[in-house]
Amino acid sequence: MTSTPNLAAGTPIWVDLTTPDVQASSRFYGSLFGWDAEDLGEEAGHYTMLRKGGKMVAAASPPMAPGTPSVWTTYIGTDDASATAAKVREAGGQVVMDAFDVMGAGRMAVFQDPAGAFISVWQPGQHKGAELYNQPGSFTWNELQTRDMAAAKRFYPAVFGWGVKDNAMGPMTYTEWQVDGRSIAGGMAMDPNIPAEVPPHWLVYFAVDDTDAAVKKVQELGGQVRMPAIDSPAGRFAIVSDPNGATFAVIKVGQQ
Repeated sequence: MTSTPNLAAGTPIWVDLTTPDVQASSRFYGSLFGWDAEDLGEEAGHYTMLRKGGKMVAAASPPMAPGTPSVWTTYIGTDDASATAAKVREAGGQVVMDAFDVMGAGRMAVFQDPAGAFISVWQPGQHKGAELYNQPGSFTWNELQTRDMAAAKRFYPAVFGWGVKDNAMGPMTYTEWQVDGRSIAGGMAMDPNIPAEVPPHWLVYFAVDDTDAAVKKVQELGGQVRMPAIDSPAGRFAIVSDPNGATFAVIKVGQQ
C-alpha cells in the first residue's frame, strides 16, 4: 500500500468526474469519502479539485456538452499524449479529443477503444496526478468492463505496452494489465445479463474502511446500489452510483 503515485508511463494516475451539478456532487463525495472541494475558477472551466487530508485525490467538472452523462474517467499516465493518440489510431481505436494543453497543468487526450470504452491519458506538467491512492477515500483500482475482451487484449498492449496476466475465476477469466510485471489495472468481460444500453466502460474503485458501511452511506446520500457487496479474492466490494448516475465501486482498503 502506498500514498505516493507511481508515475511510470502506462499507469492509471488520475480520475475525475463529469457531473451536471458539481456542487451537489462535491457534497455527496465529501460526505462519503471526507473530501474537500476547491473550485479552480472560470478560467479552469470550474474544474473542482477534490482533496483528502490536503492531498489531491480526484476532481469534478461540468460537462463540455449538454446531455453528457455523469461518469468517472480514468487517466493513464503517458510521456507523450500525441504519440499515444497515434498509437490509438494504429490499433483501431478512436481519438475523441486529440492531445491538447491544459494550461500549465499538463496535456491530455480522450480515446475510445475498439469496443467503445472511453479512456483518457494525462501527460504530467505541473499536475503530476493523484497525491494519495490505495488509502481510504482515494482510488485504488481501475477496471475495464467490455463486451470484447479479445479486442481489448490486442488494443491496450499496443497502445500502452501493457502485459496481460489472465486468471481463472470459476467460469470467468479476470485479466490483470501489467507494467514491468506489476499489475496496475484489471479487465473482464461484461456479464451478458447487463442491459445492452450499458456501454463498455472503465470502472473506478475507491478504497474504504468498511464496504457495507460505505454502501449504506451511499444510499443515505441519495445514491443507488448497482451490485450489492460481495467478497472476492481482492476483497469485499460493491458497485454503486451517485445521485446523478455516475457509477463507481467501493472496496475494503488494503485488499488491492
